[in-house]
Amino acid sequence: MRASLLQKGLVLEERDFFQDRFSEQELRSLLGGRPPSELFSWKSPSFRKLGVPREELDEDELVRLMIEEPRLIRRPLIQRGDEVLIGTDADAMERAFS
Repeated sequence: MRASLLQKGLVLEERDFFQDRFSEQELRSLLGGRPPSELFSWKSPSFRKLGVPREELDEDELVRLMIEEPRLIRRPLIQRGDEVLIGTDADAMERAFS
């Protein structure tokens, strides 16, 4: 994904959110009006290790978990202006950057 964006001549500002973790305010800002479940990496081995049923987690708990364990945030996470693209949807990326 990164390589294809660079090939388009885009300048990327990258953030390693494993080292520079999001604050709750930053994460909620990235979510905008989306529910936290859209940003949560349900297929992550880190989530499976928790052993918590998905339906037992409310939105605030999802945000707290993503702040504590960045592996629970779907990647890539790309912000362009006010738009935030989550995951590897090639069609969405093409629409956003063409």
